[in-house]
Amino acid sequence: MRNLVVVLTLCFCVKTYTQNYDFGKVSKEELEEEYNPSDSSASATYLFKYRNTHFEYYGEDGFQLITEIHERIKIYNQEGFNHATKMIGLYKSGSDEEEVNNIKAYTYNLIDGKIEDTKLDRKAIFKTESSKYRDEKKFTMPNINEGCVIEYKYRVQSPFYSNVDDFVFQNDIPTKKLIAKFEAPEYFKFKVSMRGSLSITPKKEHRRGSLRIGSSDIDFSTEYHEYNLSDIPALREEPYVNNINNYRSKLSYELSYTQFPQSTIKYYSTTWKDVVDRIYKSSSFGDELKKTSYFQKDISALIGSVTDPAKKVELIFNYVKSQVKWNGYYGFYADDVRKAYKDHVGSSGDINLMLTAMLRYAGLKANPVLVSTRTHGVPLFPTREGYNYVVTWVKLPDDTVALLDATNKYNVPNVLPFRALNWQGRIIAENGGSGLVDLYPKTKSKNSMTIMAKIDEEGSIEGSYRSIKTNHRALSFRNSYNVANKDDYLEKLENRYYGVEISDYEVKNDTDLSKPIQESYKFFKESQVDIIGDKMYFSPLFYLKTSDNPFKLEKREFPVDFGYPSVTSYRVLINIPEGYKVESVPESASIALPDNLGSFKYKVVGKGNAIQLLVSSQINQSIVSPTYYEVLKEYFNTFIQKEAEQIVLTRI
Repeated sequence: MRNLVVVLTLCFCVKTYTQNYDFGKVSKEELEEEYNPSDSSASATYLFKYRNTHFEYYGEDGFQLITEIHERIKIYNQEGFNHATKMIGLYKSGSDEEEVNNIKAYTYNLIDGKIEDTKLDRKAIFKTESSKYRDEKKFTMPNINEGCVIEYKYRVQSPFYSNVDDFVFQNDIPTKKLIAKFEAPEYFKFKVSMRGSLSITPKKEHRRGSLRIGSSDIDFSTEYHEYNLSDIPALREEPYVNNINNYRSKLSYELSYTQFPQSTIKYYSTTWKDVVDRIYKSSSFGDELKKTSYFQKDISALIGSVTDPAKKVELIFNYVKSQVKWNGYYGFYADDVRKAYKDHVGSSGDINLMLTAMLRYAGLKANPVLVSTRTHGVPLFPTREGYNYVVTWVKLPDDTVALLDATNKYNVPNVLPFRALNWQGRIIAENGGSGLVDLYPKTKSKNSMTIMAKIDEEGSIEGSYRSIKTNHRALSFRNSYNVANKDDYLEKLENRYYGVEISDYEVKNDTDLSKPIQESYKFFKESQVDIIGDKMYFSPLFYLKTSDNPFKLEKREFPVDFGYPSVTSYRVLINIPEGYKVESVPESASIALPDNLGSFKYKVVGKGNAIQLLVSSQINQSIVSPTYYEVLKEYFNTFIQKEAEQIVLTRI
């Protein structure tokens, strides 16, 4: 434990909230509450959220960033049980690391009219390493029941005072009361930026602080901000959002510079050029790109007789994918490329920096691209923490450009894993210069389906299904199918299609990445046709029709992110039973979204004892602006209704 010399007077704070918010003072009224009066659909509610971030001075260690957390959560039903698990992220670099201590936590239940509390056992607190730079402390509250209240508090001490975690004011459950404080000595100058839809105005004060160094007392001023909010609505996850956290109401404190007594100014707020220069000059980045001795012999043998640059890229890319397995760690720095190559396992930084170095060794123009994964958010400000991943960019002599990620053996050029499809990446050239590159693909991913179906007199259907999948549709299929137990996979497929019986299931090109996925099977399903009197009624897409519109909100404030452009098409051939004829079919339809964002085409033709259906739905943009939300929502409503329209057969 570090020897505390003196604690800044700024860390002494006066409670501005009522006694009911004191730790441990949970009331019967809170435990008896059956739902949130402002949001009856909420499975849980923050009754109180408190955060105090400030600085304390520790002898030879100097200033430390201290964050104190106190949270009280009401859990209404089982859907809210996930809020009983708390994860605390801790940053580390070299011998410096953040520490969490003073964890105190209780679960409160109302039993026979009396409040009973259950204390968190310290043995139930676990620490795990999530990456070279991140640890995680995790605990799950005991004795969780519907209607309980949980409460915990803890303190994080950090030597990284330039990294202030965002103040998040909006969560996926509502918040009744929130108090947040930030206080910094005059030696630290921060820029404050806000995002989200909430109107947030802090109370600001200048206060006095003092500290003792040796036998001297030093007085200084501090800048104090306090945020006091009530009844904050939830911001819940929605379909087709790259990361809902990008749109939460939050504040960021970015350190601009420090100026200590009798010292010069040290700037922290930087440009992207500064960030790139520091990353490139790091021994875990730029130096790793220069290392070649560990792979020279192998790569020379691999491409020794190859002159075609595109073939070199293919061979080296496939070689890295087959030789080094991703360990699941994110990061753009390499841990140790030599070790990763030798042990056949490494982080994303190890694998893709290794790939970049090999391509350069082969005489190709290749550079790393910094990426922020979808779960990490969008980097708005110049900071190394804005990125957490890296891929490889390569340019061929004919000016063809490809983005490569060797962390997955099923990845192909320009088909990055879905986690990496997040706006723009930052490419770093050999000289340390940088630029932006669009991570979203331009080529559409396709799923083309052909169905041959026959209806019997009992209203059952049987037939055959065949699909061809390309690009991201193929990647997604391979990632799920190739690692699954085949019996389980088939059972889940039958359940997804409401109990259809599937036989002769076959997949081609599941490991041949040069060809599209081909999936085929035979099917049988009872009661797919309604028989009323001498008529039959059915949707020509049967169990494959779309039945639910993912867009349900009246208004949406943020973009719709599909991840990649796509085309879904159906060609359905239906033989009707003998003794019946086609009485009516749905009218043809063609819908176009504005500005070529997408289209839907639907056409049914009935002739003799055969019916043919052609359906095509395509989205041409990876991201659709919220200004198009209403028309996009109506577009989905229209084609869902169209696919539900029925063909009518009548007995001859």
